[in-house]
Amino acid sequence: MSEKSLKNKSKTDWDKIDAMGDDNIDCSDIPELDETFWAKSTVRMPKIKPKISIRLDSDVLEWFKAQGAGYQTRMNAVLRTYMKAHKA
Repeated sequence: MSEKSLKNKSKTDWDKIDAMGDDNIDCSDIPELDETFWAKSTVRMPKIKPKISIRLDSDVLEWFKAQGAGYQTRMNAVLRTYMKAHKA
């Protein structure tokens, strides 16, 4: 999600946050990451989604785009829900 769309949907005072310096951020509840953490960690790569070309009605595409950033992910979620509902 873009920074602009976050500012439009959030009730957070982003200008105040942006103006804060690092010394104003309380990190006391965040544990330090030591060698033990990294020894137990694993890298998880995201699933690769194939790039496709699809023809959509312009009003359908514009409606999803009007919902903001992440419209392609939402379209995928709608299609997945439909797929799951119609699986045998």
